[in-house]
Amino acid sequence: MLRNLGGLFTSDMAIDLGTANTLVYVKGKGVILSEPSVVAYHVKDGVKKVLAVGEDAKLMLGRTPGSIEAIRPMRDGVIADFDTAEEMIKHFIRKVHKRSTFSKPKIIVCVPHGATPVEKRAIRQSVLSAGARRAGLIAEPIAAAIGAGMPITDPTGNMVVDIGGGTTEVAVLSLGDIVYARSVRVGGDRMDEAIINYLRRNQNLLVGESTAERIKTQIGTARMPDDGRGQSMQIRGRDLLNGVPKETEISQAQVAEALAEPVQQICEAVMTALEATPPDLAADIVDRGVMLTGGGALLGDLDLALREQTGLAVSIADDSLSCVALGTGKALEYEKQLRHAIDYDS
Repeated sequence: MLRNLGGLFTSDMAIDLGTANTLVYVKGKGVILSEPSVVAYHVKDGVKKVLAVGEDAKLMLGRTPGSIEAIRPMRDGVIADFDTAEEMIKHFIRKVHKRSTFSKPKIIVCVPHGATPVEKRAIRQSVLSAGARRAGLIAEPIAAAIGAGMPITDPTGNMVVDIGGGTTEVAVLSLGDIVYARSVRVGGDRMDEAIINYLRRNQNLLVGESTAERIKTQIGTARMPDDGRGQSMQIRGRDLLNGVPKETEISQAQVAEALAEPVQQICEAVMTALEATPPDLAADIVDRGVMLTGGGALLGDLDLALREQTGLAVSIADDSLSCVALGTGKALEYEKQLRHAIDYDS
C-alpha cells in the first residue's frame, strides 16, 4: 500500500547510465538532465564527503589537490565503483525530483548487451539503494534502436551500432528483440587514450584526458583528409624531454592516424555482426542500411569509413547523443508493448 502511495507522488524515470555522460528521462517530460558521469570527493581522515557531481566535478578531473578525488564510477558501460555510482544516481534523482523526501520513482536503466549477471545486479542494486521503488533493465542496443526511431517490432532486420564512451554495441534486431549482438570495449574513452598515446610517442608531449577529448570533438576524423593534412588546432601539454609546459599544433591527418586502431576495431565488430546475421535479415539490412547512435557516432567521417568497409548505406541518428536515453524513456512510456525487453527481476 505504502509502496503504491509513493508512486502516486512521483514521476517514473529512465536513466542512460553512460561511461561518459548520464542522461535522465522523466515520463511525460522527455530528457531533462544530461551531465558527465563524474563525482568529486573531499577526503579527510579517511572519510569521503561528496563535493560535486556532474558538470562541476568534470572540471576537476586531472586538476585536483591531494585532498580531493575526482572519480568516474562507470568503466566500459558498467559500474566500477559501487558507492560512488550510488551517490551519483542519488544526486541525479534528487536534481530531477525537487521534493525528494517522499518520491520513490520506478526507474528503467539501460545496460550494455555484454554485461554479466553480476554487473547487472550491481546496477540494479545501486538504483534501488538510491531510492527507486522498482528497477528495470533494458539492453542498450534495443534502447538505441527505439530512440533512433527504427521499426524494431516489425519482422524485418535492423542493424544499430551504438558507440558510447566505454563500449560499442553492434546489434541486429527483429520483432522487438536482439537476433545477434556484440559488445566490444572500444568507445570514446579508447579514442581519447589513442590520442594521448600518439602524442606521447610522436611529439614527446603529455596531454590530459580533457585535452584529448577536446582534440577528438573539434578536429577528430575517422578518415585521412583529402589534402593529407586537414584542419589543425593548438594544444598544450607537458614536454616529456625537458619537463616544461609546451604548446604545439596537431593536424587532422595526425588525429586520423592516432584514431586508426579504435576505428578499425569498430569496423571489424560491424563486419563480424554482418557475417553472423541470418541471410534473410542480411537482405533487409542491405535495403535499410546501418544506423549509428551514441556520442562516438559524431566522430567526423565515421559513417564514410564504415561505408567503405561494408559497402552498406550508413546513417547517423538525428539526436545520436540522446538516442539511448530517448529509447529507454519510450520503453517506460510504452511499457506494455515492450515488456519483453525490460528485465525487472534478474
